[in-house]
Amino acid sequence: MPRGLGKRCLWLWGLLLWLGMGSSGDAPPTHQPKCTDFQNASFLRGTNLKVQFLLFTRSDPSCGQLLKESSNLGNSGVNVSLGTKLLIHGFRALGTKPSWIDRLIRTLLHATDANVIAVDWVYGSTGVYFSAVENVVKVGLEISRFLHKLLALGMQESSIHIIGVSLGAHVGGMVGHFYNGQLGRITGLDPAGPEYTRASLEERLDAGDALFVEAIHTDTDNLGIRIPVGHVDYFVNGGQDQPGCPTFIHAGLVEQSGVKIEPLPTEVRAYLLTTPRAPYCVHHSLVEFHLKEARNKDTNIKVTFLSSNFTSSVKITIPKQQLQGKGILAHPYPPCQINQVKLKFQASKWALRKDRTTIVGKFCAAPLPLNDSKKMVCLPEPVNLQASIAVFHDLKTACV
Repeated sequence: MPRGLGKRCLWLWGLLLWLGMGSSGDAPPTHQPKCTDFQNASFLRGTNLKVQFLLFTRSDPSCGQLLKESSNLGNSGVNVSLGTKLLIHGFRALGTKPSWIDRLIRTLLHATDANVIAVDWVYGSTGVYFSAVENVVKVGLEISRFLHKLLALGMQESSIHIIGVSLGAHVGGMVGHFYNGQLGRITGLDPAGPEYTRASLEERLDAGDALFVEAIHTDTDNLGIRIPVGHVDYFVNGGQDQPGCPTFIHAGLVEQSGVKIEPLPTEVRAYLLTTPRAPYCVHHSLVEFHLKEARNKDTNIKVTFLSSNFTSSVKITIPKQQLQGKGILAHPYPPCQINQVKLKFQASKWALRKDRTTIVGKFCAAPLPLNDSKKMVCLPEPVNLQASIAVFHDLKTACV
């Protein structure tokens, strides 16, 4: 992987030269097939980039239109009044098209009317991983030159959203670095870890590469980077093995737009849960237990939501000499479908005989995110719990 300021300066000078060359004029458009797909490359031929830019629009989300830099991009179908989402795949060991790309394109176009441009750098990303890493700066320059021509048509830097997967996340960071962090947004999906965990900020994705940078981590115990790389970093299910997925294959995740945080934080780590089956989304509820009197030891309470279709549980721990414990309970259906809550005060595993300790407190729950319209719902009466004995209470939450 290229290291050092001298090498980086060479690439920056190369970018300036390329951008200057790109402004000299456009060649006349040439006839080309209506739809173009990703290339397939043998892993023995992974040295040349052969980058392709494929435009997808709402009018035909399954048809990729090849955008050639030498042609008149003004007549290419790109709508400069819309936002632009640039998809950048990562390392392709066998030189094949990413299996997830078509579905992600359709999902994005279903969610928003935008120019979705897939960057095909399969040739440069195949073969040996370290060779693909060597090509990150090169493909970053190719993309930067391409964006320069789009910006010349009137597209705004702030309207550009780069979505990079694995090694593609660092390619996106490189592009953002070339544009001095003025692109609108970069989303890194499982940014690659090998060769990047200890890399400098100039060599990897970081919060300075766009006006807003986020990353979703689902594979930090394998190929994904373990450190925060954005303004907000989401660590799904702790950021490691995902439920329902093989432990030896890293996930990718579907991104939805709409995050707006002002002022931008320097670093936020967010943790969330998923189900083991599609669509993987869950509802999250904050659950709390308030002791009437503090105890001289930790208090563990198992909270279980019950309905006709599911059960979900979480353990609340109230530290000794404290009165309150909290937990996050994930459930596949909305809170209004929860019929009962089961509470069980867990006895100490070191007890030599049956523990008859009783605690008294108040149980409350609230759907997340918590705001003025979603307030805590508490059981109307104090709860008496004896060690190892489960207690059931009705839990009624209105549907919204």
